[in-house]
Amino acid sequence: MNFIETMIKRPVSVAVGVILVLLFGMIALFKIPIQLTPEVIKPEITIETFWRGASPREVEREIVDRQEEQLKAISGLVEMTSESRESRGEIVLTFETGTDLDTALLNVSNRLDQVTDFPVDADRPVLRTVNVASSAIAWFILKPLPENKNDINTYHDFAEDFIKARFERVAGVAISNVFGGNVREMQVLVDPNVIASRNVTVTDIHQALVQENADVSAGDFDEGKRRYLVRTLGEYRSPEDIGNIVVKRVGGQKIFLKDIAEVAIGYKKPLRSVRQNGEPAIAVNALQESGSNTIEVMAGLQAALAELNEGILKENELFITQVYDETDYINSSIDLVQQNLIVGGFLAAAVLILFLRSTSSTLIVTTAIPISVIGAFIILQLLGRNMNVVSMAGMAFAVGMVVDVAIVVLENIYRHRQMGKGRAESAVDGVSEVWGAVLASTLTTVAVFLPILFIEEQIGQLFKDIAIAISASVSR
Repeated sequence: MNFIETMIKRPVSVAVGVILVLLFGMIALFKIPIQLTPEVIKPEITIETFWRGASPREVEREIVDRQEEQLKAISGLVEMTSESRESRGEIVLTFETGTDLDTALLNVSNRLDQVTDFPVDADRPVLRTVNVASSAIAWFILKPLPENKNDINTYHDFAEDFIKARFERVAGVAISNVFGGNVREMQVLVDPNVIASRNVTVTDIHQALVQENADVSAGDFDEGKRRYLVRTLGEYRSPEDIGNIVVKRVGGQKIFLKDIAEVAIGYKKPLRSVRQNGEPAIAVNALQESGSNTIEVMAGLQAALAELNEGILKENELFITQVYDETDYINSSIDLVQQNLIVGGFLAAAVLILFLRSTSSTLIVTTAIPISVIGAFIILQLLGRNMNVVSMAGMAFAVGMVVDVAIVVLENIYRHRQMGKGRAESAVDGVSEVWGAVLASTLTTVAVFLPILFIEEQIGQLFKDIAIAISASVSR
């Protein structure tokens, strides 16, 4: 009661406190990350292994099965799924909620190091903490300008080297992928009749190509005060280098690769194609890092887009356009919730003025709405949450509860005014009589939603924001 009386007798202090809540609430609002839905953290590690030219069955037998044999014993592993495709194998490991991904990455890497007998020409496994099957926040289409008559499918490597690399430098982008186009490769076209006449097999050619493509150290020697390092250069740098390798020696005669095959730079046979409006194109996407602000990431991608179009793409007579922007849906969804929140506040004020028939009383009650909502932003920021449709829905729900409490307090103060008491005395006596019931009602609401904060599973992560928003709003 002393606290209530002190607050009523010190209106300036109360006003300063309210202003500070509104000020820090607005500051927190501009710092809170904005997303469509709450961030549901699912500890996953994706392992990709490339083996060029291998069939799905070979990838599964020679790579995926051996990796799974070592990975299945990792502590905290909940689920392991794998997929084998032509030239690529992928394993997705799902861990228990709350698992430290850095520690899990180290354990997975150590386990993969124990996998032996990998195919010689298979690449080392690539580990990612982002599931490559996740939804992209942005899609882009690369096309040639009207004056560029080159086939757009020949620009796949260009997109990998410049566009993909630029997008992945944007803060908050986890990975970017390029789809469509033809990947450039060095091709050795063998004539079966010629190699048969020279008694050369495809295995001989393959072994020669692998063995010769290396720079080998030949030691060192001293000459005077100088020391020289010697190395033989054998790594391929042009089609001519490949054509000049010796495939086989028959009767002291060397058989060069250029004598039995044609070596040229070509393109892989495409397994899929990308078309937009009936025309061939190359698609590039961007996947967001966990915990980043979608709006800020998209702004960075659009800045990179403008930079590319004005720079390297313009020089090569290309242009890239954005065809999907997840922030459009996010902004429209959040705007809709905000609109409902504002409309709900005005409807509550209309109902109050209809039944209370007092402008001053209505103004007092409606003032509690923005204070409670804006104050909730501070709690969301302190707890590291983001702004999304779920948290804003929680604030909309809390508006009704705040109005109910304000009406109860205001009506009891009005009752004491009808008894002939002064304003200050009526406020003290009216609030003192109902503060216990109001506090109990508020604590009951908080007690209902607070346990959700301690649920670590995905359902808890999904509804944690609504629990925080309602608890913070009604507690104001």
